[in-house]
Amino acid sequence: MEKQSGRKLGLLPQLALGILAGVLLGLFVPAPVMGIIATIKKLLGSLIFFAVPLVIFGFIAPAICDLKANAGKMLGAFLLMSYLSAVGASLFSTVAGYILIPFLHIPSQAAELVAVPTTAFSLNIQPIMPVMTALVLAILAGISVIWTKAATVEKLLKEIQAMVLEIVNRVIVPVLPFFIATTFAELAYSGSLTRQLPVFLKVIIIVLIGHFIWMTLLYLIGGAVSKQNPLEVVKHYGPAYATAVGTMSSAATLPVALRCAHKSSALPSDIVDFAIPLGATTHLCGSVLTETFFAMTISQLLYGSIPPVGTMVLFSFLFGVFAVGAPGVPGGTVMASLGIVISVLGFDEIGTGLLIAIFALQDSFGTACNVTGDGALALILRGIFYKPDGTVKQA
Repeated sequence: MEKQSGRKLGLLPQLALGILAGVLLGLFVPAPVMGIIATIKKLLGSLIFFAVPLVIFGFIAPAICDLKANAGKMLGAFLLMSYLSAVGASLFSTVAGYILIPFLHIPSQAAELVAVPTTAFSLNIQPIMPVMTALVLAILAGISVIWTKAATVEKLLKEIQAMVLEIVNRVIVPVLPFFIATTFAELAYSGSLTRQLPVFLKVIIIVLIGHFIWMTLLYLIGGAVSKQNPLEVVKHYGPAYATAVGTMSSAATLPVALRCAHKSSALPSDIVDFAIPLGATTHLCGSVLTETFFAMTISQLLYGSIPPVGTMVLFSFLFGVFAVGAPGVPGGTVMASLGIVISVLGFDEIGTGLLIAIFALQDSFGTACNVTGDGALALILRGIFYKPDGTVKQA
C-alpha cells in the first residue's frame, strides 16, 4: 500500500494538469462539447458547495470544544485579526492606487465575450444550510458544549468531524482537479483568458504584486508573534493556492487548505481545525485588496477622478466589516460590498457592472491570497494562545 501511494500523482500536479487540460479544451472544442463541459462543471460545483457547510460545521464545532476556556477569546481574536487584515489590505491598496493609477492608460471598454453554451441539463444539489448559517451554528454549538460540559454531544461532534474528513478525502479532493479543468475550459472558451485579460494585464500584475507583499507582511507578523519560522507554514500551501486559483472560492478550497495546514509542524491541530475553516469565511484580505484597487481604477476611468482620500478611508473601514461577513464563494466579496460601492463611492450601474466583470478576471488570485493568508493568522493565533514549546498559555 505504501508503494502505491508513493507513486500516486500529488494534488498540485493534478491541479496543474487540470488547468492545462481545461485551457486546451476551452480553446479548441466545439459548442456542443462545451455544453457538456459546462454541465459537468455545474454538477461538480454543486457537489463541492454542498459539502462546504458540512466541512465548516464538522471542523469548527469540535475544534471549539477542544479549545475549552480559550474558545471565546480565540474567536474574538481571530475575528479582530480578520477585520484588521482586510482594512489594512484595503488601505495599502488605496495608497498604491493614488501612486500608480495616474500613470496607467487603460482602454475604456473590454472586448465582448463569447457566450458559453447552456448546460445540457441542470441538477442543483442545494447545501443543507448557507455558509454563514453553518458558521454561526458551529460556533454556538461548540461554545454551548463547553458551557454545559455536554460530553456526549462533544463525542458526537468528534464523530461528525471524522465522517466529514472522510468525505473530504474520498469525494471532494478527488473531484477538484476535474472541477478546475472545467472552470478553465469555460474561461478559455468565453475569451476571458485571451481577450479581456490582456486589456487589464497591467492592473492585474500590480494587484498580484500587492497580494504577495501583503502575504509576506502577514507571515512576518505571524513569525514574530509565534516565535516560529513562517516558512514552515508557507511551504505546505502550494496545493491550497493552486486549488483556490481554480475554484475561485475560499470555501471550496477549504478541504485542501486544511490538509496543507495540518502538514505544518508550526501549527497545532486544534488551531488549524479552528482557524482555517473560520478564515475561509471571515478573512478575505486578497479580495479586498483587489477590489479596492479596481474600484479606484474604474472611478478614474468612468468618472474622471479617483475618490478623495477621506472617502477611500471610510470605504476601507466599512469594507472590512463587509469582508468579515462575506460568503467565501466566487465573487462573494464584491457582491457583499456593492452597497458601499454604490453609496460611498457613488458608482452607477455601469460602474458596478464593470467592477464585477474585472474582479471576475482575477478573482482566483485574490482567493488564493485569502486562503494562504489564513495560515499566517493561524500562526499569529498560536503565538497569542500557545507558548513557543507548544503548550497552552494559562489564562
